[in-house]
Amino acid sequence: MNANQILLIKKSWRLLRQVAPELVGDTFYSKLFYDHPELRRMFPKEMDEQYKKLIDMLSSMVARLDDLESLQQELTELARRHLGYGVLPKHYAMVGEALLWTLERGLGSDWDEATAEAWATCYGLIGGHMSKV
Repeated sequence: MNANQILLIKKSWRLLRQVAPELVGDTFYSKLFYDHPELRRMFPKEMDEQYKKLIDMLSSMVARLDDLESLQQELTELARRHLGYGVLPKHYAMVGEALLWTLERGLGSDWDEATAEAWATCYGLIGGHMSKV
């Protein structure tokens, strides 16, 4: 990931943070569960807290893009916790698809080819790292 991609991710995340976290979370999980209903059982019935966790986790990751070593440590810890929830390596690709779809919908006209490529690269690193833990 290059410096320009990091800037695009940070800029687009700032824009998306202006949207209610519940809306972003609901959009993401609705897409994830629509495409992969078998994943629904891994999550609580009441999703409000999960929406907040998603936004907080993404915010933390975006903030650490300038310090990949710190980010990798956080991702390793997160992946270990997710193993306990029954998350399998193949699930990270499913999450990535839902995330990119959500970002595109949430950013609207601010989603362009460069931003899409930056986020795809970023999630490729994140999902790739987490799936190997």
